[in-house]
Amino acid sequence: MKTEVIITGTGFPMPDANRAGPGALIRRGDVVLQFDAGRSTVQRMMGAGVATPELTAFFATHHHSDHLTGLQDLVLTRWVIDRRDERDPLPIVVPVGPCVDFVDRMLDSWDGDISIRNHHSGRKTLPRYELVSFPVPGPEDLDEVWSDGDVRVLAGQVRHEPVSPAVGYRIETPEGVIAITGDTKVCPEVARLAEGADVLVYEAMRFELIENENIGRSFVTDYHADTRLIGKQAAELGTPTLVLTHLIPAPSTPDEVQAFVDDVRSGGFEGELIVANDLDSVTLG
Repeated sequence: MKTEVIITGTGFPMPDANRAGPGALIRRGDVVLQFDAGRSTVQRMMGAGVATPELTAFFATHHHSDHLTGLQDLVLTRWVIDRRDERDPLPIVVPVGPCVDFVDRMLDSWDGDISIRNHHSGRKTLPRYELVSFPVPGPEDLDEVWSDGDVRVLAGQVRHEPVSPAVGYRIETPEGVIAITGDTKVCPEVARLAEGADVLVYEAMRFELIENENIGRSFVTDYHADTRLIGKQAAELGTPTLVLTHLIPAPSTPDEVQAFVDDVRSGGFEGELIVANDLDSVTLG
């Protein structure tokens, strides 16, 4: 058995022709888990060889739109293409707070579409999903929020203020441990989440470039992770494999990719480093 980590989207709110919105997929045998669903997630899942009906569960890190705009598409597409009405509802696992409100209401605007599809096809079912909400763990805690056989998912707080709550996830399998930060500053909470992890999937922003560009968006450095500090933290953790995603600004040339690498290496990180493109993957086991 192997555990695969597939990056389904490396982008951020600015549209990019080559980068879907944020997301990561974990696959171990029949267990397929999607973490966040930015724009074009369904297409990237198909690129990874995963059709929406194969998904075992979905997890949201926080309620920023660039991490959730693909969730409606995922749920509706799963329903449209899979007519096995006895299939279990898709668990949608989210922290208590605005994510719950979003999931509760996300299909309201599609009532007309769902109704006419059922009328035309003679089908009587609705898109099926199960909201699984969990209390936000304490700042020093990691809480189990989902499990399936040998796969266990834990959640922990991260620092993305003023967005609250925001969590990262730790996925534990017999082949290894994967930590997914979601959006966050470099902080002790991420270190707790990623301690002993074999793969750390970390959002990454080149603060120096953002600050020097003077484009009126320097406020975004308030709640994202600086590449130089990521390298320092990953070095201190002894992380074997570091995957950078949610890349700001998105690199489009070899020199721009190398700048991300240089920043992280300047922090002392010497392990395997992937400045991810969509559908890049890491396999454990």
